[in-house]
Amino acid sequence: MIDLSLYRPNVGVVLFNAAGQVWYGRRAGVGGPYNWQFPQGGVDKGEDLEAAALRELQEETGVTSVERLGRTEGEILYDFPTELMAQHLREKRKPWNGQRQVWFAYRFTGDDAEIDLNQHEEVEFEAWRWGDLSEACDLIVPFKRAAYEQVVAAFSKYAA
Repeated sequence: MIDLSLYRPNVGVVLFNAAGQVWYGRRAGVGGPYNWQFPQGGVDKGEDLEAAALRELQEETGVTSVERLGRTEGEILYDFPTELMAQHLREKRKPWNGQRQVWFAYRFTGDDAEIDLNQHEEVEFEAWRWGDLSEACDLIVPFKRAAYEQVVAAFSKYAA
């Protein structure tokens, strides 16, 4: 039995444009090749999951013009690799085993000029692009790949 209290509550967002492509952000200061991902972040204590997803989307991308398409059922878990857990301990962060995520799919209803990666003091992404949902599992760091496979399967009906 998995102890969910050892997994950080987290939300993720897959943002689709009108053509059915998805938004990818390249992680700031992270070398390739696996440095592209969807917006995601922690859930504050007592925070509604969808409110957290919309907050993270706005902080990381500047995007607020969206309509909800769907969300994943239940939670998707992934484990942190040992070296990342050790880094968290060195930085005196809570030593989570990994993350437990709920993912939301949104349709972007604004235009690309709305996207601003400098909305928050902690810049998450240094570049962005639209791409096919099918690329996601090849772009993400390997320890998140199984989680992304589940997200892709859940939201493929919204893709181009």
